[in-house]
Amino acid sequence: MVDSAGAWELHGFVDGRSGLRLQDDDNQRDAILNELRVQFDLNHMGDLVIWQLRGDLLADEAAGEHDLDLDRGHGIVDLREANVLLTPLDSLDIKLGRQIITWGIGDLLFINDLFPKDWQSFFIGRDVEYLKAPSDAVMASFYPSWADIDVVYVPRFDADRYISGERISYWNPLLGRRAGDDDPAVVDQRGNWFAEDEFHLRLSRNISGYELALYGYQGYWKSPNGMDQAFQQTFPKLRVVGASARGSALDGLVNLELGYYDSLDDEDGDDPLLPNSEYRLLLGYERELARDFSVAVQYYLELMDEYGAYQRNVPTGMRGMAARDEDRHVLTLRLTRQAVNQNLQLSLFSYWSPSDDDGYLRPHLKYKASDAVSLYLGANLFFGEHPQTFFGQFEKNSNLYTGLRYSF
Repeated sequence: MVDSAGAWELHGFVDGRSGLRLQDDDNQRDAILNELRVQFDLNHMGDLVIWQLRGDLLADEAAGEHDLDLDRGHGIVDLREANVLLTPLDSLDIKLGRQIITWGIGDLLFINDLFPKDWQSFFIGRDVEYLKAPSDAVMASFYPSWADIDVVYVPRFDADRYISGERISYWNPLLGRRAGDDDPAVVDQRGNWFAEDEFHLRLSRNISGYELALYGYQGYWKSPNGMDQAFQQTFPKLRVVGASARGSALDGLVNLELGYYDSLDDEDGDDPLLPNSEYRLLLGYERELARDFSVAVQYYLELMDEYGAYQRNVPTGMRGMAARDEDRHVLTLRLTRQAVNQNLQLSLFSYWSPSDDDGYLRPHLKYKASDAVSLYLGANLFFGEHPQTFFGQFEKNSNLYTGLRYSF
């Protein structure tokens, strides 16, 4: 909807979703999602300034937490964006405020995208757009002739909306079992303005049809990946450098992404309570095999640095099932089919880790009944041989969901 002056625009939707757990979990209730959400997206476009306000009003009978928390996405309001975009020069844009930022080239795999993710939303059946959580940041984009330069400053650390036991049960290494609402994760939060901050940098350029980029990050592991002496989970310091390339080859689209995760609190790799540094690699290929049918595959690798030091210092009680392997491999496959004049979309996204013996399937159906109304049916299916691996820990959270959205 647009006002008579054409300067203000209002869009949005009403989205109702319900999800049910497919197996019993003693730590959680059967309903994983019973939500009604109304989103309002209001923006004003001027010659030099663009204002945007986008937020959701929601009620979820299945929510375990109802107190308002804009960082964690709890409560009746989820503020997605509230920012102003300034263009003081032809070669400079500055965006101030709450915003959603996406970098890197992976398909639901992330190396150089160190902006917060909402893993709970991703696993319970919300739209995939809610995987990206907002950042409270200042982003400056420069456009010299030789490259595009993006610099992001986050004055207070923005963590992932990580799995903590709310709705989704997880592996608790201290208890040696899966835990849920009965044993929520105990996390030492970082929240000091200007002291616990983050810096992001990207340099990108298109050369002969190939998108090339270099990345840098200074901040903290985005999910609680360490533990202190009081056995609280922590966000250790992290520095990341990386690169990516994407372009046409082999009758399809090929991409490569690399990153080195420098764990600044454990550079020697000899503290088993803190994450070691890691090398990360992502290779991808996408191709349309037939009209309205495409296939995409990816290979992802995490390789632990200083693994020998880690092995020598792992406590006896952590050896075996709880200790980490030196490397983790993940393969993904995306199948997408469109039919009924592209109003029906059938998709399957699958993760499989041969090193962890676990995986995750995301079958999804979307039917566009009209320009305004869409219907959804999907599932989140986890499997694994071991309860402590990344996907295996979520096996009892497998769920089926359905949804209806009206857009305006």
